[in-house]
Amino acid sequence: MCRNIHTLHNFEPPATADEVHTAALQYVRKISGTTKPSQANQAAFDLAIEEIAAATGKLLAGLTTNAPPKDRAVEAAKAKARAAVRYTPRT
Repeated sequence: MCRNIHTLHNFEPPATADEVHTAALQYVRKISGTTKPSQANQAAFDLAIEEIAAATGKLLAGLTTNAPPKDRAVEAAKAKARAAVRYTPRT
């Protein structure tokens, strides 16, 4: 999976429309193999983003869990700590 697509389920506050759109954009970019489509493909690219964002919104609305909601700041700190370990030069 693309590293720029983040988990959107079970957060407080819930994922915003911008976060869902950004995830859909990253997905379409990954699948299509391009970050900027040609003019001939722009309409198909934009339609795919809209449809995937809508499907993602429906999915998130339909998911349930008994787990307590995650805190965005705590999850971001964990990700930053993992990245620090991953990208620390080894001697």
